[in-house]
Amino acid sequence: MEEQVFRFVSKEQKSALPPPASEVGAFGTVRRNLFATPLDSVLSIAAGALVLWGAWNLFQWAVLDAVFTGNDREACLVEGGGHGGACWAFIEAKFGQFIYGVYPLDERWRVDVLLVALVILVAGIAIPKVPYKRLNAVLLFGVYPVVTLVLLTGGQFSFSGGGLALLFLLAAGFTIADVSAEPQVGTHSLPVKIAIGAALLSLASILAASFIDARTVVFLDFRFSVLSFISFLAALAALGAVLFAGFMARRGEGNVARMFYPALAVVVFVFLMSANFGITHVPTNLWGGLMLTLVVALSGIAASLPLGILLALGRRSDMPAVKLLSVIFIEFWRGVPLITVLFMANFMLPLFMPEGVTFNQLLRACVGVALFSAAYMAEVIRGGLQAIPKGQYEGADAMALTYWQKMRMIILPQALKLVIPGIVNTFIGLFKDTSLVYIIGLADLLGTVRRGFNDPAWITPSTPATGLIFAAFIYWLFCFSMSRYSIYTERRLDTGHKS
Repeated sequence: MEEQVFRFVSKEQKSALPPPASEVGAFGTVRRNLFATPLDSVLSIAAGALVLWGAWNLFQWAVLDAVFTGNDREACLVEGGGHGGACWAFIEAKFGQFIYGVYPLDERWRVDVLLVALVILVAGIAIPKVPYKRLNAVLLFGVYPVVTLVLLTGGQFSFSGGGLALLFLLAAGFTIADVSAEPQVGTHSLPVKIAIGAALLSLASILAASFIDARTVVFLDFRFSVLSFISFLAALAALGAVLFAGFMARRGEGNVARMFYPALAVVVFVFLMSANFGITHVPTNLWGGLMLTLVVALSGIAASLPLGILLALGRRSDMPAVKLLSVIFIEFWRGVPLITVLFMANFMLPLFMPEGVTFNQLLRACVGVALFSAAYMAEVIRGGLQAIPKGQYEGADAMALTYWQKMRMIILPQALKLVIPGIVNTFIGLFKDTSLVYIIGLADLLGTVRRGFNDPAWITPSTPATGLIFAAFIYWLFCFSMSRYSIYTERRLDTGHKS
């Protein structure tokens, strides 16, 4: 008996048997996930029946009983031959208005050109294999906004002296930040100290010009008040001093021209905005539809991210004044509803502007949305900064990097990777919140659709549902695209922490 048992004992490793046919494939997946137990089977059947019932009713309303063609409301009424389904003829008749608002028909080619250019530039940034990323970024974030403003409006803006002084003050501020980041310059050199003092004088003068009336001064065909003219001269002095300091520090190096970019950008911007290109002027009160939604959303996204980064860094700063101001800004905007922010931007923002600087209604809404979103963005980015180990900061300090070099090259790239989901979530919320600009009289996509409900030629019981579902699909399409690209970026950058 022992020999017989021993004869059938395997002397080598046997391969594993294949799983049962009922446990693999589509059938096995469905059985394992939906019908594993009697309770799961009952719940799956009930949920499936509910989904099929809803999908069938939606399909019947949107396709089988829908009206796709027609000239007026009669086509969508039951008495007029309709079947009580969706009135897609309303969408077809109003489609141009939903996309362009009441933008002039002969000038809508401008919007089409800008949309095509936007798609091309965004694809160049989003697709990793496309070359020339830096050039593409400059075109998208530097050139495209100016071209968009000129094409959509027609250009020929008139700049006041206060506005010109404010632009050169901003250029001086960026140049001072760039030059003072050099280790051999810093903020201790005499020219940089003079530049900072002149910039502060320019800022104080332009703020005082908002409250003090003074006589007008004409210089280079620009009308200045006395205080705004002092601000302009002080900004030029700040630029001259900091450029001298930067030239002496970078003399013989290849990045000398970089110092002149902010001032050159201001000169080019003023020229392009005020030049006459022979394009018909289109006021912003004619903008509407999806075009207006994209303008508000994209401008808010482009402005809220860098501003949110600065606020997050300010809230973590060791300087009490900077930290306090950042905390006050963030907590104020996070504690106020966006509707209130839009009303404040529409009616109160002009009160805080320097003399001669005015914004139209659309620009006020864009500023309000950007400031509101920046407060939330700052908290998202601050979470990423707190997730960076302390050793990264200490290692950057050990390499004798300046604060901005440390943040730009070591800390922020890691922090931004960690909070990609939060950043995109804020962008998605901002895109959907643009529908609130309808409260202050701007006809975005949803506002334009709602205005279409009041057209006597298309008033039917099914018109509101059809229009709202169309608008919801457009919002979902953009938001879902951002969400999927966020997931793709996370996987490509491998932001997860593997154990």
